[in-house]
Amino acid sequence: MERRLRKRWWKLVAGHMHTAGRLATGVTALPDVSGAFACTQAMWRFLANDRVTLPALIVPPREAGRLGVADSHCGYALLVHDWSKLSYPGHRSKTDQTQITRSKDIGYELYTALLVDADRGCPLAPMELELRSATGVYSTQQEQPAEPRPHLSQVLPVMQAAARWGLRPRLVHVIDREADSVAHFRTWHETGQLFLVRADDNRLVRWGGPLRKLVHIARELQCCGAFRHTRRVTYHGRPVEQFVAEAEVLLDRPAWIRTLAGKRRRLRGEPLTLRLVVAQVRDAEGQVLAQWLLLTNVPASGSADQIAMWYYWRWQIESFYKLLKSAGLELEHWQQETAEAIAKRLLVASMACVTIWRLQQQQTPAALEFQRVLVRLSGRQMKRTRPITTPALLHGLEKLLPVLALLHDYAPHQLRRLLREAMPILPFLRDTS
Repeated sequence: MERRLRKRWWKLVAGHMHTAGRLATGVTALPDVSGAFACTQAMWRFLANDRVTLPALIVPPREAGRLGVADSHCGYALLVHDWSKLSYPGHRSKTDQTQITRSKDIGYELYTALLVDADRGCPLAPMELELRSATGVYSTQQEQPAEPRPHLSQVLPVMQAAARWGLRPRLVHVIDREADSVAHFRTWHETGQLFLVRADDNRLVRWGGPLRKLVHIARELQCCGAFRHTRRVTYHGRPVEQFVAEAEVLLDRPAWIRTLAGKRRRLRGEPLTLRLVVAQVRDAEGQVLAQWLLLTNVPASGSADQIAMWYYWRWQIESFYKLLKSAGLELEHWQQETAEAIAKRLLVASMACVTIWRLQQQQTPAALEFQRVLVRLSGRQMKRTRPITTPALLHGLEKLLPVLALLHDYAPHQLRRLLREAMPILPFLRDTS
């Protein structure tokens, strides 16, 4: 991206450092811009510029992710893959929306690969993004829209592209239960990729000889006392205890794949040995509240305790989607009329999230004090257990930036004088010194 466009890009990133309302989802007008309409026009020209491409816009977030893992003490980093539907039921101007699942399920589908610190579990940056529409898939991997592909077919190209990102730690690809596919397990393992996938309870594997369901193996591990306590975690907002057990299983049955015609056929492959990590969360009485059956090819250098925690941190991508949608930027109320424009603005907004994440992860005295200042400016009532949140920091920064610009034109005593003279009806202003 050339220097002039990059400067404008940073202004638009700053304009997204706010929490939007559904009736005002545009970019925030910056103090050095003549007005809100001028800022809106700048955004429109930026998104419509042919020189502004998705592969160019993903470079700054990737650089932030690379810097985020550079000092990590863990030999691994997590790349969390997930999909989310974007709904615009009342936006008739968005004519390139596509059918997602059912005939009346219309919108766009967002695929994101989010980099997460494997040592602390904090989000670092989205490293890849794809947005599916009726006109094709707009991707950060190429400038032209591509043909739609099944979900799991999107994963391997991202895994292979990650080798060119220059990340020092080795990546572990974390995916939810949708990725429980023997054919894909074998392909990923053969190409040297490390993965961590939540498996279906009824997945058949060999453990000690005969075929067994994973859920039955987990039950037997519990009966023989193989679980050990690892740590206290939060589950649905309440503190619970995490227990972990591990076993080695063999996948030697043929896989089922779906052809282009939609038919299923069997595909034989080499037997694959994986680690089964069973993670449970229990309450104070020892009752199991939830259980996850995790299959991975991560070597023994990654302990079962770590692997269970890595999957627990998969929730960061859900928090990212929530920040984009309802808890911050109101993505599903944006007024851009094409998937390409939405994808470009998504990357600008994502960089605003990355900037706030970097502030939130700093533990220096100055950073901690600045976080408290932003939360105070936000005016939000915070929980004692969570005094700092990303939406509160965004909201506080939205108020701070124009105040700092205003202080260039007015000294504090001038502002206090204006308040007293213009609003004498407010008694507390008379006592402001």
